[in-house]
Amino acid sequence: MLAQDIIIKPIVTEKSMMGIADKKYTFEVAKAANKIEIAKAVEELFKVKVSKVNTVNMRGKFRRQGRYEGYTRSWKKAYVTLTEDSKAIEFFEGMM
Repeated sequence: MLAQDIIIKPIVTEKSMMGIADKKYTFEVAKAANKIEIAKAVEELFKVKVSKVNTVNMRGKFRRQGRYEGYTRSWKKAYVTLTEDSKAIEFFEGMM
């Protein structure tokens, strides 16, 4: 799997933006990717050093639209912590 296929998109919320001060970044990742693959993909794409990766499988939420009902898609979230001597990810710096 390529690094571009593993990291789908960054998650930009108030809670995830608070973690940037501690060099913790949040990404939506491929469901089949494991922690080692996620760490290598982040290091390759952003040229940083990864300290640890925590992952969470997010279940789809039940939604209704009039008489139609169903679930949103399930997806995987990764919390990536960088090492202290690593530089910050430039993409997130403009958002603070």
